[in-house]
Amino acid sequence: MKIICVGRNYIDHINELSNQKPTEPVLFMKPDTSVLLKTFPFVIPDFSNDVHHEVEVLVKICKVGKSISPKFAHKYYNQIGLGVDFTARDVQSKLKEKGLPWEIAKGFDGATVIGDFVDKDQFENLQNISFQLMKNDEVVQNGNTQDMLWQIDELISYISQFFTLKIGDIIFTGTPSGVSKVNSGDVLEGFLEDKKMFGFKVL
Repeated sequence: MKIICVGRNYIDHINELSNQKPTEPVLFMKPDTSVLLKTFPFVIPDFSNDVHHEVEVLVKICKVGKSISPKFAHKYYNQIGLGVDFTARDVQSKLKEKGLPWEIAKGFDGATVIGDFVDKDQFENLQNISFQLMKNDEVVQNGNTQDMLWQIDELISYISQFFTLKIGDIIFTGTPSGVSKVNSGDVLEGFLEDKKMFGFKVL
């Protein structure tokens, strides 16, 4: 399973981190060892003092594809999910300042939360799906797929130019604004429309 992530796909999040708006999707990968096992808590790593939550809509690939045309991209996935891309922001910032890759800030053990998936046919319009992250019963991130700079089918087409997509691969499609630090004792819950997709505690 490949975990392919899209950065800077929501303009409000780009602005809150003072990043430049990209002209093409920003891609990075996470190893499968970064996946947080279900029912497990997220443990803040000892090498970071500033781990941020980033809630994202997920797409699960159901068909092998390479160089996929945007008009056929919808045939390559049938499930939509929700997850969290944890980011050691302090580590990432230091690496970015030096122009170095920042996988260790994104791909450390437990940094990838993959919640439940639902059939994409449950949604009337994939370009208008609302989602939320709640921290300690308070909404901290509130997004909608209509605000993506690149929609799901466009992302699949772009990604498949470089990486052959295989059954079971998961795409993280980017996070909206509202990212913030997590602390020990926090409880995070994610909702896709009104459906709870995950819930766990931070240690």
